[in-house]
Amino acid sequence: MFKPDSKKAKPGDIIEFKKENVLLQGEVLPSHCKRSTIVDISKSRNLTKLNHSFPTTVVAHKNYRIVEKYS
Repeated sequence: MFKPDSKKAKPGDIIEFKKENVLLQGEVLPSHCKRSTIVDISKSRNLTKLNHSFPTTVVAHKNYRIVEKYS
């Protein structure tokens, strides 16, 4: 079961989230959104399981967990 965390990701961090019941990972991009973040999902392995035509998506801060911090 997927469980989001309460930490806010910063640009360059890798996050994991569910979209249409598919688990995806992506890199957080710089943005000025307060309640969400923009994520580059173009390199995600599970992207082919979605009908998503764009290399980015928006994810609310409450719906992801940080997998890897940008150093």
